Amino acid sequence: MGIISTSVFVELKFWLLLLFSLIVPFGIYAVLLLKRAISRTSILFFGALMLLLSGIDIYLLGQLANIAKSTLTLTDDIFFVSEVSVALYLLPALFAGIGINMISHVLTRHLDDAEKRFHTDKTNQ
Repeated sequence: MGIISTSVFVELKFWLLLLFSLIVPFGIYAVLLLKRAISRTSILFFGALMLLLSGIDIYLLGQLANIAKSTLTLTDDIFFVSEVSVALYLLPALFAGIGINMISHVLTRHLDDAEKRFHTDKTNQ
């Protein structure tokens, strides 16, 4: 016989959601804003991390929705089962978009540099 949780808000998954949805992404933004110089590798890493965090957030939101269905409190249902839950998916979508933008930026810069090197090498021959 399983134990029915009294609320989603006491679950470890909820606290992990807060960590991966707010604390870590804004920590990444702080690092990127405070650095005067940053390598392409670091930007690529942070962009991939943003995508990974978005995936984790979506997984946790789905898990919390399933848990909320079995709890007795109405507050859980309001946030994780009702139409309001759609709004919770906007933050991971935003972070995924930013991550894709960061990766795209690095790849575009790399391709621009490679194209310039190609033309320079071709004219020097």
